[in-house]
Amino acid sequence: MFDKVKKPGTDLLGKTNRIVEGTSIIGDIVSKADFRLDGELIGNFTSQGKLVIGVSGIVKGEIVCNNADIEGEFQGKIKVLEILNIKATAKIHGEVAVGKLSIEPGADFTATCTMLTNNKEVILKDGKGAEQKQKE
Repeated sequence: MFDKVKKPGTDLLGKTNRIVEGTSIIGDIVSKADFRLDGELIGNFTSQGKLVIGVSGIVKGEIVCNNADIEGEFQGKIKVLEILNIKATAKIHGEVAVGKLSIEPGADFTATCTMLTNNKEVILKDGKGAEQKQKE
């Protein structure tokens, strides 16, 4: 009788991709869902969801996402449109652009930091290099 109309991306809510400890990836990752990285990524990461870099996680490259929690190591450029939580075990080196920032005491934060305005747009690149803009 009533058809539910799904919003784009809602079918991915509650689903998390995971790269486990001991796994290394050289290349780019594009995801619409949340992502947890406990391994190593040398490349770029783009997501409309949340990125969690675990204690054993290492990322060297560029990150663009809506939210992020970093417990491990990050080196490069990161743009978090909403909230970036940096835990006490984190080591951050590079350039940071965020909507809101939380840093626990003990974290190694050696970076330039820029606070973003109310821009909530993530640009995803498909496998062919074409850009897709998603607004919230």
